[in-house]
Amino acid sequence: MSPELVSILVLVVVFVIATTRSVNMGALAFAAAFGVGTLVADLDADGIFAGFPGDLFVVLVGVTYLFAIARANGTTDWLVHAAVRLVRGRVALIPWVMFALTGALTAIGAVSPAAVAIVAPIALSFATRYSISPLLMGTMVVHGAQAGGFSPISIYGSIVNGIVEREHLPGSEVGLFLASLIANLLIAAVLFTVLGGRKLWARGSVPVHGEDSAGRDGDAEGDGTPSNGTANAGTGPAGTDTEGAGTTGTTPAAGAAGTAPTAVATRPDRDAGTVGGETRLTPARTATLVALVALVVAVLGFDLDAGLTAVSLAVVLSTAWPDDSRRAVGEIAWSTVLLICGVLTYVGVLEEMGTITWAGEGVGGIGVPLLAALLLCYIGAVVSAFASSVGIMGALIPLAVPFLAQGEIGAAGMVAALAVSATVVDVSPFSTNGALVLAAAPDVDRERFFRQLMVYGGIVVAAVPALAWLVLVVPGFG
Repeated sequence: MSPELVSILVLVVVFVIATTRSVNMGALAFAAAFGVGTLVADLDADGIFAGFPGDLFVVLVGVTYLFAIARANGTTDWLVHAAVRLVRGRVALIPWVMFALTGALTAIGAVSPAAVAIVAPIALSFATRYSISPLLMGTMVVHGAQAGGFSPISIYGSIVNGIVEREHLPGSEVGLFLASLIANLLIAAVLFTVLGGRKLWARGSVPVHGEDSAGRDGDAEGDGTPSNGTANAGTGPAGTDTEGAGTTGTTPAAGAAGTAPTAVATRPDRDAGTVGGETRLTPARTATLVALVALVVAVLGFDLDAGLTAVSLAVVLSTAWPDDSRRAVGEIAWSTVLLICGVLTYVGVLEEMGTITWAGEGVGGIGVPLLAALLLCYIGAVVSAFASSVGIMGALIPLAVPFLAQGEIGAAGMVAALAVSATVVDVSPFSTNGALVLAAAPDVDRERFFRQLMVYGGIVVAAVPALAWLVLVVPGFG
């Protein structure tokens, strides 16, 4: 048995054990990386740790730390209220606002994980407050980032178009952008319909300034608990929904379809920052908002690392308000950090031993161009669910050159199909974007949310490459 096949089988065993024994998959993956790297690939410790995603580790810790401080001092509450005012109380529009926001950020040049790191914590805080499916909100953010990810001035678009030019292939910058935009927009529409979007429309509008439909203050009913029951009502043991994977039922106060839920009351530990049921700015919240703006400017305007910038800003806020920091440190998603870093370290061992190249070259040697194109799309999707999307495209596009040169496959359509297949799967909890969504979700059962993301990611991996191939490759575009 070849070393490459052994490494793939070990990965399957890791998945099986993690699923059946409830062991953290990251810990298993670290052990597998050590065993396969040492016994099969003849790698030393430096070779094994070469695949450790140090940059992603810092991003996960830094971003979740910064936004944990924002949650502790009530800044995310203020942002949620601001978002409600922006759409005039129409909660159903918020997922689309987040989709458009992340799409705009990546279209103008933000790296996809940076855009998701900025938007996801705010979006998921909103989802928790208004009983929106976290799966819906998280996937809308990720698909929004990918929708704008291949504009001619974007990072992904520039890299892929540069590869196409280097390989002397015919290409279409606008066609590549539109393929990704339309694919992600259609997926988002399906998700919105399936994961509770129609119920969100049925709710109508919520009060914009902390009053219910009768004009009463949101806290008038008594003890400071949310008057619409969104903290726990209609949810599972850890604040997750009970109507099936990822969907969310209407809360008791939402009543029949078309009636508005009462306003979300303030939380007891944050009453000092509220006036008449409406969240107001305090010095800590103002400083946190400035820090969040500084994060956006530093990442998008000066191309600074999102993780290091977030950690630095969190340290400044912690020094000024240490009480918030003490609570926030415990909210860093350490189990998620272990999970993602362990799996990606093992994927790094696979890349170091040449397993991915071995699989791609095997597919490239198939004599049927259309079949080879389909298999390359699937390889791009499967590997990208665990590794760098751009890195995979950079490896697979050159592998497609021999049969593209035969003229039976349209180059522009093939490149677009590979791009779509390799990026829509970033909803996987093992990818950077999916990991950020998993880590950013407050007050959820993370194991259940992880399984939901993994199941949805598996559906995307199984379905989208075939659809992209059918729509973009078979007709012979380009």
